[in-house]
Amino acid sequence: MLALLDVIMLALNLYVYVIIASAIFSWLYAFNIVNSSNQIIATIGQMLYNLTEPALRPIRRILPNFGGIDLSPIALLLGIFFLQNVIVRYVYPNVF
Repeated sequence: MLALLDVIMLALNLYVYVIIASAIFSWLYAFNIVNSSNQIIATIGQMLYNLTEPALRPIRRILPNFGGIDLSPIALLLGIFFLQNVIVRYVYPNVF
């Protein structure tokens, strides 16, 4: 059981990095810093979008519209950090 919790924590940590990379990529794309016609850049952007959009879409429906500011990645990161703290503080000590 402990190994399963370690894998879950590792997956959550990796997903945090994917969310951060997606947010940074969206900023770079919005300010035309990266060339959007480059096939590699388009593939990376599509991959990051496909990885994060299923988790961000329900949060975007709940959060109010703040104009051009998207706070859904921050809300998702807070939720992941909360879940990690619950696992570390309450689940780990009770698994033996």
